[in-house]
Amino acid sequence: MSDAQMPLAHPFDDDKLKEECGIFGVVGVADAANFVALGLHALQHRGQEAGGIVSYAPEHGFNSARRFGYVRDNFTSQKLMETLPGALSIGHVRYSTAGSKGQTQMRDVQPFFGEFSMGGAAIAHNGNITNAEALRRELIDRGSIFQSSSDSECIIHLMARSLQRNIPERMEDALRRVEGAFSVVAMTRTKLIGVRDPLGVRPLVLGRIGDGWALSSETCALDIIGAEYVREIEPGEMVVITAEHGVESVRPFRPRKPRFCIFEHVYFSRPDSIIGSRSVYETRRQIGVELAREAPVDADLVCPVPDSGTPAAIGFAFESGIPYGMGIIRNQYMGRTFIEPTEQIRNMGVRLKLNVNRALIKGKRVILVDDSVVRGTTSRKIKDMILDAGAAEVHFRIASPPTAWPCFYGVDTPQREKLLAATMSETEMRDHLGVDSLRFISLDGLYRAVGEASGRDADCPQYCDACFSGEYPVEPSDMLEKGFQMKAAE
Repeated sequence: MSDAQMPLAHPFDDDKLKEECGIFGVVGVADAANFVALGLHALQHRGQEAGGIVSYAPEHGFNSARRFGYVRDNFTSQKLMETLPGALSIGHVRYSTAGSKGQTQMRDVQPFFGEFSMGGAAIAHNGNITNAEALRRELIDRGSIFQSSSDSECIIHLMARSLQRNIPERMEDALRRVEGAFSVVAMTRTKLIGVRDPLGVRPLVLGRIGDGWALSSETCALDIIGAEYVREIEPGEMVVITAEHGVESVRPFRPRKPRFCIFEHVYFSRPDSIIGSRSVYETRRQIGVELAREAPVDADLVCPVPDSGTPAAIGFAFESGIPYGMGIIRNQYMGRTFIEPTEQIRNMGVRLKLNVNRALIKGKRVILVDDSVVRGTTSRKIKDMILDAGAAEVHFRIASPPTAWPCFYGVDTPQREKLLAATMSETEMRDHLGVDSLRFISLDGLYRAVGEASGRDADCPQYCDACFSGEYPVEPSDMLEKGFQMKAAE
């Protein structure tokens, strides 16, 4: 496809961790696919490479559409949406997952569909299966033919080989073989199904819309379709929803202590979503408050690195008493390649997306608040822009602990040696970035900000924080086979 059809890969965004998928499903409403398209639009931040929708209507059977690029550019066409009739539909937006990295292939775009003896089923998955390669080898040896490079396809093949009586039971059977993190929405001819893994690493919520029901990665997508938020799907829970009987809940997995991804609070989820009865915006603001308490500095101005650093910067400014200002302005209209991306244009880098408010910055001691430092490449460019605008000093305050370990549970993380915090101390990172000071919030401070008053329980952490601590709640078996070295026990 042409560059004009693909979202622009911004240099600014290349240095951010990416949550790799968003999922959404609706049952019991007319033209369900239209609601799914709206829901996926609200979840676009969770995946911008491609999207897909599957629907079912008794008179038309299963229908699907998969496209590269943004939801708004593909699933707003009346002509296309008329090909997706019915009162039952699911959808998915994605970045590259554990299959092929880089350019997405159409065969990897979800939802995946399978025809079973008892009828068809479609499935969309958010997360990552940490034993996918071992399962794939086993399934291929037993005669399965894979159509994609996605780890999610393993679930369809495991369902096909199950001897259980119906599709929900086959899904239970398949997911018991799966390790890692998964939130799943699936559909049969009559049922909408939602499942979370036993640790509840990835999110999934339930909403009510009129006489129908919706499942979503985040509550913000329920808001856009006018659905009422009902509750979170519990870790280890499967819900089977029909228009006639409503929500039926089963617990197919052995109970375990939940380990929800703490980075959902820091960056992945939209600030207008609710997680565990807490406003994501308010949590991020509180992160800024904790950061100001832990790492104060004399300065004249607190500036967010937009947009993800904004709530934390507001909290930092409030707690420190230092004025808040929009020292960096983000160009909101960079969704597409508007000119040929020549080498000269690429070298402009961050300046295509961000511009410094020179009148505000000049002569000031500036605190820049950002959500994370991954490779550090963007942080250095932003620092240079601030100094070029005449800032007297630049201090970085980071609203997460140092990201020193890769995530294997559905986040696009660089190899460990490419993570700045994996090879440098905080002081070394400060010198590498060339700033006057650099401080990260502590892991205990982050836990306090998300509502754990006593901080992190070192013996039994309340969240999955492996990207900060190196403590993986599910062993990444495929990566261990490839030689990945886990953190030594202390």
